[in-house]
Amino acid sequence: MSDTVADLASLLFLGLFLGMRHATDADHVVAIATIVSRQCTLRGSALIGGAWGLGHTITVFVVGSAIILFGVVIPPRVGLAMEFAVGIMLVLLGLMTLTGLGRVVSGAAAAHAGGGVLRHTHGHGHDPVSHAYLLDHTHAHGDYIHQHAHGHGAEDHGHRDDQTPLARIEGRLEGLTFYSYLRPLVVGIVHGLAGSAAVALLVLTVVRDPGWAMAYLLLFGAGTIIGMMLITVALAAPFAFSRTTLPRFNWQLRVASGLISFAFGLLLVYEIGFADGGLFTATPAWDPH
Repeated sequence: MSDTVADLASLLFLGLFLGMRHATDADHVVAIATIVSRQCTLRGSALIGGAWGLGHTITVFVVGSAIILFGVVIPPRVGLAMEFAVGIMLVLLGLMTLTGLGRVVSGAAAAHAGGGVLRHTHGHGHDPVSHAYLLDHTHAHGDYIHQHAHGHGAEDHGHRDDQTPLARIEGRLEGLTFYSYLRPLVVGIVHGLAGSAAVALLVLTVVRDPGWAMAYLLLFGAGTIIGMMLITVALAAPFAFSRTTLPRFNWQLRVASGLISFAFGLLLVYEIGFADGGLFTATPAWDPH
């Protein structure tokens, strides 16, 4: 009896480490890289990784529990659709990253101290009261681009950085802690859909007791959370470092992350939808792995 308990305990710890290994899957890394590309701090990046891992764990636990406890069988077309959703999500993440950069680049020539960019259009006006010349320029706060008259002195600026419409909206939403981590949580949930069946079927092959199998799923999820937090910190380090010191390199990194996510997502969409998986063919072939 004691040997059996020891074996099961070892299996649970193996689940923890396998969860950490699972976090390093290519589609996971690509997705999280696009999200942390705008992070300024390593702490914020770690929390984003934790939110992704939590979303992944929720889905794996819910779907895995249904398979383990109730013997739910996932049809091949449904399983392929869950994996297909990951490809679509990667394409969308890539597009969001690239189009967000495009809004900045359209009005950008030099880095702003707060992460925004500034481009002068050389349209000069005249203030009849102070007889000072004002400079009309395109101005960006983060990804928000607008145009207004602007003097050369700090006191001539038309508004503070936190008084743009986008900043006001974000200021209200940032009071809700959940807002900042909603996107990685949703991304983690989608990724969990793609891998939950494989994890549950793997557990069923070695663990027959439902209680131990559920414990395995929880430890697997904990390992995934830890692993993704470590990965996001490692990925965010070059983004955070180059944001103010090497703005051009930071921009190149963000472009690269968006392009990789977009291309990798298209590859998954093709393979799952039309090639190996055949989701949109008459004979879909799904092999949970």
